[in-house]
Amino acid sequence: MSALMILPVMLAAAAGHTLSVPVLPAAPPPPVALAGLEPGLWDLRSREPGEAPQRVCVRDGMTLVQLRHPGQVCRRFVVEDAPDRASVTYSCPGTGHGRTVVRVETPRLVQIDSQGIADGAPFALDLEGRRVGACAPVTARK
Repeated sequence: MSALMILPVMLAAAAGHTLSVPVLPAAPPPPVALAGLEPGLWDLRSREPGEAPQRVCVRDGMTLVQLRHPGQVCRRFVVEDAPDRASVTYSCPGTGHGRTVVRVETPRLVQIDSQGIADGAPFALDLEGRRVGACAPVTARK
């Protein structure tokens, strides 16, 4: 919590009062299709000739939704939630937005169509994703 949120709680406690602190809602569960994907290292290949494949460590199927906004905290809205298909729109304050459709063929094979704006420039992705193994282990830094 920020100092601005903690200060009123501390002052109220010092005065012998109790305050109810709002609890942030838990993140909604991922769409059904993405929840069934196998975590691990995924190879993403573009259908555009000449583009190099990329590798992504997928710990959660929602990773595949924000490929041009990785690791950012974005507002998401699930448009379609079917057993074999998920459509999600998202908005990342200050860096852009997107719409991604993931069609799940198997828990290890997906088709991804994503488009939007990232850092002021438009993007469009048409990818096939395949799970190729385990993610590299995370090692502690010294």
